Amino acid sequence: MVLKRKVAFVDLTKGKVVYRDIPKELRLKHLGGRGLNWYYLYNNVPPEVRPYDPENILAVGAGLLTGLPAPGSGRTNIATKNPMTSGVGDSNMGGAFSPEMRYAGFDHLIIRGRAETPVYLFVNNGEVEILDASHLWGMDVFDTQTTIREEHGDEQVESLVIGPAGENQVAFANVMTGIKNAGGRGGTGAVMGSKNLKAIACRGTMDLDVHDPEGLLEYFAEINKRAYSSRWAKTLGRLGTPLLYDVSSTTGFIGTMNWQYNTLGEDGKPLEAENLTPYSIKMVACFGCSVHCRHRVKIDKGKYAGVFGEGPEYTMMGTFGTLVGCNDWEFVIKGNDACNRWGVDNLSLGAVMSWAFELYQRGYITDEDTGGLKLEWGDQDAVLELARMIVEREGIGDVLARGFKEAISHFGEETGYYAIHVKGHPNLHTDERGIPSFSLGIATSTRGADHLRSRPAIDLFQLPEDFLESLYGYKVSNDFTSYEGKGIMVWWHELLYNVVDSLGICKFQTVFNSPTSPKFEDYSKLIKIATGLEISKEDLMVIGERNYTLERMFNVMNGMSRKDDYPPERYFNEANKRGLPFMKGRKLDRDKYEKMLDDYYAQHGWDANGIPTEDTLARLGIEKPEKNFPEVE
Repeated sequence: MVLKRKVAFVDLTKGKVVYRDIPKELRLKHLGGRGLNWYYLYNNVPPEVRPYDPENILAVGAGLLTGLPAPGSGRTNIATKNPMTSGVGDSNMGGAFSPEMRYAGFDHLIIRGRAETPVYLFVNNGEVEILDASHLWGMDVFDTQTTIREEHGDEQVESLVIGPAGENQVAFANVMTGIKNAGGRGGTGAVMGSKNLKAIACRGTMDLDVHDPEGLLEYFAEINKRAYSSRWAKTLGRLGTPLLYDVSSTTGFIGTMNWQYNTLGEDGKPLEAENLTPYSIKMVACFGCSVHCRHRVKIDKGKYAGVFGEGPEYTMMGTFGTLVGCNDWEFVIKGNDACNRWGVDNLSLGAVMSWAFELYQRGYITDEDTGGLKLEWGDQDAVLELARMIVEREGIGDVLARGFKEAISHFGEETGYYAIHVKGHPNLHTDERGIPSFSLGIATSTRGADHLRSRPAIDLFQLPEDFLESLYGYKVSNDFTSYEGKGIMVWWHELLYNVVDSLGICKFQTVFNSPTSPKFEDYSKLIKIATGLEISKEDLMVIGERNYTLERMFNVMNGMSRKDDYPPERYFNEANKRGLPFMKGRKLDRDKYEKMLDDYYAQHGWDANGIPTEDTLARLGIEKPEKNFPEVE
């Protein structure tokens, strides 16, 4: 049955593994995936443990519906203490790894310790082996996965791996699977590298029985048809996430030249989504998804001839595009391929590089700092070389690879103004200063600046206010430049996205960019049909609240509070310079932001300093941390 998958506790220092069942009461409180990962982190990683300490935990989790007929059910969640923030480090990735892990008998791997020499885990039909990976160390992401499959003589082995960035403990290194599936953000790859853990490979042939197979297939077909019939899904299946660029660039909320501007304007037209199609061979998908939102691309001629891969996604259009003043699709494709091979979070890389470019522009960084590399906007060779230096921890790249907090200390506190981050975590290249709900979302996110913890993208659609009230249960302004009700809007999306991540399904097939997509009540029915568990819409909202507050408490234990819940100062001080008339000239109003933040805290049941109250913790059943990693002998 779905509920019979186990958790494996792996101690790399001792080279031992212990298996345990996952109690039903934990399922009812946290579901799985992201929720259960943070249950284990909260209880087993006290504040004195630093991110690269052996005692830090790396948790890999499959959602409750992963691997089943459910919308986009191939997601994997990876959690750890974040090297950039010393708080929540969390990644969510597509592909097919978690379904394979479930078919191999496990829903969660809770890993601590540090191996003396490089190792990898092999998860196979109820057992976890710790195998030598010395021969894999130094390989890129692609070669590592190919070699593991060859060693096991099985093309169906799925692996989570790190590349050179993770081995070198670049603070924003990724965990990767497949050609482009990235457990980006949160420094999970760096922590994996600190443990001398090169990969986790899975192969399983165990049945995954469900409560009502025919009912599940029937209901999945119904909601899949509804989701795929939306305009959002159809366009996504044709253009991929680059479709987000066109409206962002035209309207004026796309970070440009390190957020000095909010669009490239006419110079940005070469990067519009349709201009990627000449390089696209076909559209492909993750496990369990009918949308097919990713491009398979190839460059046939020119400077970057021979580059072949998947993507690029919208994030890469900032990293090797607008953030550094470039507007060449072939360069973006080349950069995407390099980042995937290195195993580095392209989003964080772009934010750090563009900051360095502006510091060079303003004289805070000189040729002496860069070793003669001239960081001039639009210089593709300079961008690619700086990226390589960061991944290889060479020269100035060694400083930037440590993340914003340490790099600001190195270059001087006054340089922090130009660093676009929250809690030390770099921001997506979206420019949120004209959209209050987006600004609140990146500022209050548990993992730092982040667009996937709570972003209410439908705020941009100006939907009827009576519809919004029926969706959120509260009055919310449909003007995306307004502050009214946006604290509640961000709260609601936090809960929904946590539930989605805990079920192991894709945010793109929920109320993210399409108001007609599946929501709480649909997931309640899916859970009942798949597992037999009776969990209502209201129960799911409480679970989302509990899980999110657990993450908040992890940050609180590590010294975070209201002072850490603000967007970059640039958003308050500098108005947008470009864009459509209703966006040009906008900046955040500090007083209105403070009121919106108060509303958000009140909705959560947190005090004025952003700390969950005792009553809230009691209501959610969150107790003081109690170590529950079993003794491994």
